[in-house]
Amino acid sequence: AIPPLMEGHDLMGIAQTGGGKTAAFSLPMINKLLEDYQKPRQNMPKVLILAPTRELAQQIELCITTFSKGTRLKSLVIAGGQPYPPQTNKLRRGVDILVATPGRLIDHIGRNNVKFNDTATFILDEADRMLDMGFIDDVRDIAAALPQDHQTVMFSATMNPKVRNLSKSLLTAPVYVEIERKTAVADTISHKLMNVTRRNKAQLLCDILSGDGVEKALVFARTEAGEDELSNALYERSIRSDAIHGEKRQRVREKILMNSREGRTKVLVATDVAARGIDVDGITHVVNYELPIEPENYVHRVGRTGRAGEKGIAISFCDPSDVRLLKNIEQLIRVPIEVDEDHDFHIDVTTRTK
Repeated sequence: AIPPLMEGHDLMGIAQTGGGKTAAFSLPMINKLLEDYQKPRQNMPKVLILAPTRELAQQIELCITTFSKGTRLKSLVIAGGQPYPPQTNKLRRGVDILVATPGRLIDHIGRNNVKFNDTATFILDEADRMLDMGFIDDVRDIAAALPQDHQTVMFSATMNPKVRNLSKSLLTAPVYVEIERKTAVADTISHKLMNVTRRNKAQLLCDILSGDGVEKALVFARTEAGEDELSNALYERSIRSDAIHGEKRQRVREKILMNSREGRTKVLVATDVAARGIDVDGITHVVNYELPIEPENYVHRVGRTGRAGEKGIAISFCDPSDVRLLKNIEQLIRVPIEVDEDHDFHIDVTTRTK
């Protein structure tokens, strides 16, 4: 991706999570800004980066800060869950790179805190997740407010029809870059399926998380209420766990992530909304306590493990009502998931079809 971005082309990049997308778009952008550096004007960022969640936005900005250390470049994250005044003050002083979530950015535009007169580069990271979360209209409105002569860059883990349609409307004669892969997920991840009735899921999960080799685990539920209930059940069984979701205040979410990074919490329980924003190294196991409704979200979930060449294990629970969801996932990743019968709660899901 770097050579075409250095040449100023629009670009559509497809790569699985953990493939180095942030560096791919950040390094050429930083290089371009430093070539003939001019101090940013008030409320007028030179680069706009959109991300679907505040955690991902913070993760991107941390990378940019690291890459641009020792330079005069200024970057800022504006996202929900944080007070407006500090963001407004920094925008007024001028920033080179603005990393934002769509909703909070729209708010600042409405307050006249962000103007795009000087914005020459527009980057959408995790575009597929952004569309899954319903930000399509916000993205289009933001893109329409940019100067006509700007570079647009899109990165996505998957190229579904929604992403393809958006890329056609936003990109001009783009270069396509895709990391070749045999399946939709990294080959560093081992997949297991455990057939189990719904009433036995909690006990099976506790057995797994108490076993050897589970250093850090990420467990996925479908709803925030189910997530809290599951986290409490684990805690009652003396398994250090925390639930992370949008209903919790930003400071609390940051503390939960820090506890996980530093090893004070063994298990994070999350929903799909949190899947892309969790930046915790060393996750050895991802457990799909409930299978995702959208098969693409399986890819996003399991992509939290097996990163940067490390090995990871993805375990999925399946009760008889989940067979259709499982079939859709296997079609997407093009790999049949092996059934692990070596547990106390195995059942025969006879209706399962290949």
